[in-house]
Amino acid sequence: MNQREVNCPDCHPALDRREFVKLVGGAAVASGVLPLVGGARPATAAPTPNSPAETAVKRFYDLLSYKQRQTVCFPFDHPLREKISANWHITEPAIGDDFYTGDQRQAIQDILRGVTSEDGYRRFLRQMEDDAGGFDQYNVAVFGTPGSGKFQWEMTGRHLTVRADGDSVSGAAFGGPIIYGHGESDPSKNLFHYQTKAANAVFEALDAPQREAALLENAPAESQVPLQGGSGKFPGIAVGSLSADQQELAESVIKVILAPYRTEDVDEALATLKQGGALEKLHMAFYRTGDLNSDQVWDIWRLEGPSFVWHFRGAPHVHTYVNIGTGG
Repeated sequence: MNQREVNCPDCHPALDRREFVKLVGGAAVASGVLPLVGGARPATAAPTPNSPAETAVKRFYDLLSYKQRQTVCFPFDHPLREKISANWHITEPAIGDDFYTGDQRQAIQDILRGVTSEDGYRRFLRQMEDDAGGFDQYNVAVFGTPGSGKFQWEMTGRHLTVRADGDSVSGAAFGGPIIYGHGESDPSKNLFHYQTKAANAVFEALDAPQREAALLENAPAESQVPLQGGSGKFPGIAVGSLSADQQELAESVIKVILAPYRTEDVDEALATLKQGGALEKLHMAFYRTGDLNSDQVWDIWRLEGPSFVWHFRGAPHVHTYVNIGTGG
């Protein structure tokens, strides 16, 4: 296994409240996000065709031969773009195959770097190394024609789906549903268990009746992340019913889970969340099933509202399905 250094909060002892606030405060600054509790509404922001990742998508597309395009390029509305799974290959050629040239592989790497934060990029590289043998084992596709109308680049493989589309998909943050995970079953070694620690800090701050409302028995299927809109019914406790301090912790969780991604996608996700009613309409649920080590650190949890679904399944290892948009 590649031993690249990753700035992983799990490498440190359990966080007390002061250390937790320091951590999530740093994540908020790093991602450039604005408050969801009070304060000014963030300006609507989104990637554009001229964003660094999208510029790299255009470069990648232009480098493809006609024969290569027949294999990895599709019409924008092709059904493959709508499929989501925690482990699938959107096209057959792996990035490391002879199918791609060195320049094309570099363009793919530049796209991945462009859609992630510095920490997110390192973390996903480590995850790919652990779960599939590295970046070269993943697969990509292009939908539409970059530089001419709607387009989307997508990368898939074990425990990872990321997209870059220059905001071609109307009303969808990240260009549509995304996925991340890590096959490490030991929470102390899992690259994303720090997000469960952040979520459980909210649970620890709840009083007994609140915990009864928030803690449910069985989680829905991990891939069940449709956007329900304002008429939806959401599991768990309404974040809007919490005290100001508790809401601040919930807001901090959102900043932590969004921090691996580029600022433009984070800003669009937060603007979309605000449009769907912000924290007041969001619900948070924890599930008894999948309690690793039987320690009542709830490893499966879900944030959901009219325009926001973040389903984190931390047992037996992490699978996370994300869907943020104005559909429903």
